[in-house]
Amino acid sequence: MTAQLPPDDARTQQARRAMLRVIDHEVADTAGHTGRTQLSPELRRAMGTVPRHAFVPEREREHAYDNRPLPIGQGQTISQPYIVAIMTELADLTAESRVLEVGTGCGYQAAVLAAIAREVHSVEAVPELAQTARERLRALGITNVTVHEAGGTPGLPDEAPFDAILATAAASRDQARQLTKQLAPGGRMVLPIDSSRGFLGGQSLTRITKDADGQVSEESVLPVAFVPMV
Repeated sequence: MTAQLPPDDARTQQARRAMLRVIDHEVADTAGHTGRTQLSPELRRAMGTVPRHAFVPEREREHAYDNRPLPIGQGQTISQPYIVAIMTELADLTAESRVLEVGTGCGYQAAVLAAIAREVHSVEAVPELAQTARERLRALGITNVTVHEAGGTPGLPDEAPFDAILATAAASRDQARQLTKQLAPGGRMVLPIDSSRGFLGGQSLTRITKDADGQVSEESVLPVAFVPMV
């Protein structure tokens, strides 16, 4: 069955432009932490095009373009638009990137990634969310995302390696290590890590890079709050 999408009319388009202006200001304000003063043109185009209101429950639709997370059911949330944007920016995607997303949720982050990258694989632990995301992405005509139901190992080791990995749930150190193994040489991974070595012992948005020789480096970027990785 094809998902029924709400209309993307002048009102929602105006709200999306307003959201993008808020994101631009927050990106500039956090540049001292992230090293990014602005979004790439490709990412701005994606954030300004993907209809976030189509990814939230009807009861939350009036808040779809607020710069904050929203509940999507099953104890999960759709991430704050700024966080979606800055995580994608830190992944340094290209038109040829092959990307892994851990935590499909409603499919919004996957849709943003798909607007830039060549191929997106997204993993979801909750079967109902995975199926709804598939239907929604299909209804939007997004054909370069494959949604997988999660197995016993974080990520998709059988599909690795990936040029970029993003996780939309907080990983333990062990989960982060398992995901790093799925990163291609020269790849980038952006994820929240729940670690005693993070900010005040909480979660830290972290950028992990693997050089051409397979050497890994890690940088803590921002304190964040995500649901735990299942």
